[in-house]
Amino acid sequence: MFRGLIRAFAAVATIMLVASAAAVAEAPSGPPITIGFSMPLTGGLAVNGTSGLLAMQIWAEDTNQKGGLLGRPVKLVYYDDQTNPSLVPGIYTKLLDVDKVDLVVSAYGTNVTAPALPVVIQHNKTFIGLFAMDVNEEFRYPKCFSMLPVGPDPRAAISEGFFEIVKAHKEKLGLKTIALAVDDGEATRNTADGARINLKKAGLDVVYDKTYPPTTTDFTPIIRAIQAKNPDIVYIASYPPDSVGLIRAMHELGLNTKVCCGTMTGPQSTSIKTSLGPMLNGIITFDFWLPAPKLRFPGVMEFLQRYQQQAAGKGVDPLGYYLAPWAYADLQVQGEAVEETKSLDQDKIADYIRSHTFKTVIGDVEFGEKGEWKQARLMTVQFQNITSTNLDDFRDGKGEVVLWPEQYKAGEPILPYSAVKH
Repeated sequence: MFRGLIRAFAAVATIMLVASAAAVAEAPSGPPITIGFSMPLTGGLAVNGTSGLLAMQIWAEDTNQKGGLLGRPVKLVYYDDQTNPSLVPGIYTKLLDVDKVDLVVSAYGTNVTAPALPVVIQHNKTFIGLFAMDVNEEFRYPKCFSMLPVGPDPRAAISEGFFEIVKAHKEKLGLKTIALAVDDGEATRNTADGARINLKKAGLDVVYDKTYPPTTTDFTPIIRAIQAKNPDIVYIASYPPDSVGLIRAMHELGLNTKVCCGTMTGPQSTSIKTSLGPMLNGIITFDFWLPAPKLRFPGVMEFLQRYQQQAAGKGVDPLGYYLAPWAYADLQVQGEAVEETKSLDQDKIADYIRSHTFKTVIGDVEFGEKGEWKQARLMTVQFQNITSTNLDDFRDGKGEVVLWPEQYKAGEPILPYSAVKH
């Protein structure tokens, strides 16, 4: 019996030693694999950029806990681009020539991604854009990919649902005329180009179509000019700071229109939702993901739980629904391509990304010819029945009703806009 106990203890000790050795073997070692990018941590896009950075840091933590990439630790190298496109080429030149990072991805947003692409092309690097609208249209660079679910026709796709809703209610509401107000930036000009295609298909007459500088702070003249044309539909392509200013001006002046507002960027972010509260009611815009039952892809809720724990008290988006899962998925794609090719060779990484489907926290991702998603997967939503600015009023997708596409539809639009209680 005594000998039996000795053999048992010996067996347990052996198992523990083997397990310990395996753990040591799996720990990343050697020089880190560096991933470089800029990120808008201040300025107009910081409301989302800070959220994207936290998500990327969580990915790096998770990856290092699992053994890193190619057995080496992962290190993020990033700089604040201050939401200033003019700073971006210098940042990526520094990342590639001075820091000599192994991999690069983009900042959040079209306006601060587009200026990086020529530098990346010059250095022959694979590049994944994060919410960058059609930045590769001109270059057709084969190593450029887009983490944005707008499909092969991105400019028109982002407003498609808005105009489908317009067409569905055209006869009932007598929708004939439309006014367009467009931020004169890269992303918003691109989305407005698509909107002009869609409004022609909807048979609408344009009574107002003007751009405004991204530096605009007083939006009452724009809303007054639109109101003077008395359009049935108002379409606005805006970035977060001007979205807030426009919504406040619309509320102050009492915008009288039947359908509003197209493709506003900003209301998807928690801090903007809680700052505007009921003023959002009636607004129809896009969104890319919400924690609705049909969109709870494997791993996403677990990731968000960790994100929200780390976000607490840091001044970043406390829920993270808009950008955080996408920023995490962005690096999931990059990381898988490195691991599966067992290489940092940029051609091999790009070929792998182009030819494989990726299982990520925002579902399956597959890239097409221009590096855009092969199939679009976005939503058109309306803010409804918001009564306060409390965070809990927006938790789990509250306050946003999915109107389109049919597979995610959760309700009907409340129209006309001017009759909605704000």
